Amino acid sequence: MHERRHNQRSSQLTGLLLPLADRNLILPNVAVAELIDYQSSAFDLDTPPWYLGRVTWRERQIPLLSFESACGNKIVIGERARIVILNALGGLPTLRFIALLVQGIPRSYKLDSQLSYVDVPLCAL
Repeated sequence: MHERRHNQRSSQLTGLLLPLADRNLILPNVAVAELIDYQSSAFDLDTPPWYLGRVTWRERQIPLLSFESACGNKIVIGERARIVILNALGGLPTLRFIALLVQGIPRSYKLDSQLSYVDVPLCAL
């Protein structure tokens, strides 16, 4: 019985469902540093459409990105818009966090091997 419980626990992962305009994005819990209120940002017309400028978080200027726009869709800023601060990977000391526009409050979700894979094309960087 102990072995069965251990196998069940090791085949599951707790993630966060991040609500976007037209879908949910699933990330591991450890990827998210904090959820903050939406704040507008100034962006430059010479930047890619998925780059929404910079937002202030804990006295840092963090790049704000739109996942929907990176997938070629329209940017949506709904009435429940929030910003998720993500722990950045890659080892750049100047880029430790990235902000992502979401359309509500993320919720915890147990993931298992039955999770279906969705292939969504992304815009060129």
